[in-house]
Amino acid sequence: MAAESWKDVLKSARKTALIHDDKRKVHYLFTDGSEMAEEYDLRTDELILRKWRRRSTLGGQGPWEVEVGESHSPQVLSGEPDLLKENISNPIFMRKDTKTSFQWRVRNLPYPKEVYTISLEAADRSCVIRTSNKKYYKKFIVPDLDRCKLPLESSALTYTHANNTLIVSYKKPKEILDFEQELLKELKKLKATKEDDNDCRTQ
Repeated sequence: MAAESWKDVLKSARKTALIHDDKRKVHYLFTDGSEMAEEYDLRTDELILRKWRRRSTLGGQGPWEVEVGESHSPQVLSGEPDLLKENISNPIFMRKDTKTSFQWRVRNLPYPKEVYTISLEAADRSCVIRTSNKKYYKKFIVPDLDRCKLPLESSALTYTHANNTLIVSYKKPKEILDFEQELLKELKKLKATKEDDNDCRTQ
C-alpha cells in the first residue's frame, strides 16, 4: 500500500489524546523527537488543525508550524506591537480541508476568477498560483501526498473565487480517503485524558 511507510511512522509514534471544547486533540511524539498536534471536530470528524514542531539543528525545540488551519500567533513584525503590524489587507494564505478535498484559501484577493492560473509543477511536486496582473504568486506543496508517496494529478485540481477569496481544491485520492478513515478509527480508540489534564501538548 502506498501509505504504508507513513502508517508505520504514525504507528510507532507516542500518542496522547484530549477531549476539550468539542474537539479531539491528539499529540504525536515521533522517534526523531519531532511532534505533530492535530485537532478534530467531535461532531463532524473533520480535521481543524495540524501543526508540527521539529528539533532545531542544535537539538532544541523549534517553533510550531501550522500545516492545516489558522495560525493564531500575533501578526507583529517587530518588537513594537503598536507600531509595525502586518497589513490586514495583505493576502492571507491558509489550508482548510474538507472530508473529500485538500483545500487552500487565499483571502484579500479582489481580482476576478479569470486573472488566476493554478498549475502543478512536476519537478518539485508543487502547486503554483499565478495572476496575470502579477499581483500575487504562491508556490506550495501537498505534504499528505508526499508522505504517502502519491503522485500529483492535474485532474484533481479545481478553483473558484468569491467574496475576495480564492479557493483552491485538490480532490483526495481513494488511498488518502481510506487512510484517513483508518487513522480516525485508531484515534477514536485512544483513551482521552480529562479536560483539565495538560499532558496532551496541543496548545
